[in-house]
Amino acid sequence: MRNPKWHRDEIILALDLYFSSDRGSIDKSNPKIIELSKILNALPLFPERPDEEKFRNANGVTLKLSNFLSFDPNYAGKGMSSGSILDKLVFEEFYNKRQQLNFIANSIKEIVKNEELKNKIYLIEDDEQTKTDSVMEGQVLYKLHKVRERDAGITSLKKEQMLSLLGKLSCEVCVFEFEEFYGDIGKGFIECHHRVPLYSLGAISMTSLDDLALVCSNCHRMIHRSNILLTVEELRFQIKYQRKII
Repeated sequence: MRNPKWHRDEIILALDLYFSSDRGSIDKSNPKIIELSKILNALPLFPERPDEEKFRNANGVTLKLSNFLSFDPNYAGKGMSSGSILDKLVFEEFYNKRQQLNFIANSIKEIVKNEELKNKIYLIEDDEQTKTDSVMEGQVLYKLHKVRERDAGITSLKKEQMLSLLGKLSCEVCVFEFEEFYGDIGKGFIECHHRVPLYSLGAISMTSLDDLALVCSNCHRMIHRSNILLTVEELRFQIKYQRKII
């Protein structure tokens, strides 16, 4: 059986090495390619690998980097012709955003070093974003974002802060209150959204109350529905704008 197709996260890591000024030759004996192979094998993405021996080995990483040559306007040769649509898409997205690409790649690498976080990320279920591989920063950071949102301790403190300030738990986007609408069954219920942009998340960062926003389930889904997460303020403006034109 074939191993699974490359995820966006893996392509991001490969492209970051491709653009690196000290990358060296695109060859399976290159120590940097060998090291990237180890990192790819440690990502919390694929619990099942049909061909363990060939999974993201140095030869496969070399082929992936060779695919980028065919998309690179600065390369005079032809490069490999086996690049995927996603390879080309990620290349074009980050061709002029290499600093951001490096930031994202380093954040993903930090997570690889943290076994506890990796195990938590494995437990996050897939949704429409991860299934379509559409989140710009990739699955690992997107799922880390969800891990942070589900931290019961910090979520409880955020609710206490809101109750102390306003005396109620209302959505920071649309002001919906579960208790007001549903009665006792909705008392104390609201979801927590992590405001920090995905690309700046890392395994060593901490979550503060200011990093969180309390939102209703509908608004939370809408925030997450875009491949680039909307901010609370952006969605609030969008709702106001939509109401004006209806």
